[in-house]
Amino acid sequence: MLRKIKTQYPKTGVIIITGYSDIKMAVELIKMGAYDYISKPLYPDEILTTITKAIETRHALVEDEDTPVVHKAGKKQAIRADGIVTGTSRASKELLRQIELVAPTNYSVIILGESGSGKEEVAKSIHLNSPRATQPFIAMDCGSLTKELAASEFFGHEKGSFTGAFATKIGHFEMANGGTLFLDEVGNLSYEIQAALLRTVQERKVKRIGSTREIDLDVRIIIATNENLMEAIQKGRFREDLYHRFNEFNIYMPPLRDRGNDIMLFAEHFLQAANKELGRNVTHFSPEVAECFMNYRWQGNVRELKNIVRRAALISEGDEITIKALPLEISNYKLPTFAYGQQANYNQPDNYDQSTPEPFEAKETRHHLKNAALEAEYETILKVLREVNFNKTRAAEILNIDRKTLYNKMKAINLK
Repeated sequence: MLRKIKTQYPKTGVIIITGYSDIKMAVELIKMGAYDYISKPLYPDEILTTITKAIETRHALVEDEDTPVVHKAGKKQAIRADGIVTGTSRASKELLRQIELVAPTNYSVIILGESGSGKEEVAKSIHLNSPRATQPFIAMDCGSLTKELAASEFFGHEKGSFTGAFATKIGHFEMANGGTLFLDEVGNLSYEIQAALLRTVQERKVKRIGSTREIDLDVRIIIATNENLMEAIQKGRFREDLYHRFNEFNIYMPPLRDRGNDIMLFAEHFLQAANKELGRNVTHFSPEVAECFMNYRWQGNVRELKNIVRRAALISEGDEITIKALPLEISNYKLPTFAYGQQANYNQPDNYDQSTPEPFEAKETRHHLKNAALEAEYETILKVLREVNFNKTRAAEILNIDRKTLYNKMKAINLK
């Protein structure tokens, strides 16, 4: 049945569910292209999670018909349809250059960048442009793993190997065998799991919990983090030897605010995707919305932009997204005003010339420092307000100030 499905419907992810657990059969099915092999009894939450991950993995591995393809020196360059690694800015071009450089190799890669900047999309693009493109791409969120769960998720376990091990489980290393394993927020792993991970990476062998048999691995590892791992090493939270095992090549993922005119390119793409998803025909953004997008700081990066565009497309009534479709924190956002009434432009055009700095003046420097502090205060207040759904009483408690002070600060930074 699996062979027929993979032949006739190659884009379909397949999950095998059985009442008869057989390790040899499970491994064979995974090699044939099954996404997962699950033994009964079934748990609804676990099944739903597996289905969601299977869908995401298939989207990453399969080029949709409308996926742009770039040719360079006769070589096909697969680009994800969401365009996170594409763009016309200097930052985007440098990012694409690094992907093209490292993708054909087997180097382990560290992707550094802020949360929501698109690190997983870069990892998928590296995989799609590598000789492993037809093999599995398995993503694993290390930030959500408990110390007890991590070993089972990484290495798998045998049935009955510990309390609650009702069935044999294949770990992520085995699932990714022949392909790429992407570890997101690897800095959150416990020190003990890091030690076990180091051995697996060094020996290229994995042994399930409760098993005596070692399984040979051929896995490329890509990790992502939004924290400074060298600082974590100095504080004793991350193993230096593991870091150097991973750090054969590193890529810096620029935040959205540093990608200039690409912001509107991404917004247009997300709008097209939202129209397709919602069955709408919202064709463009108003000039005021475009100005807001270019001036906003985008602390949540590409993920935040995508969600904002999807929400705006949903609530817009005509064919244009207007300022009233944006959340207050974006429509009311004001750039800090520096000395002499000039505003800080965080998204300078790509041809902006910084080679000739302004004459240094102590007075102007003080203004810049003051506004930097005001901006930090603005972002802190806004972040807390969003977390409590703009409940000002609760926000004041968290910020450890009284409600009147919060109102005054909101008024001072023009936050309605």
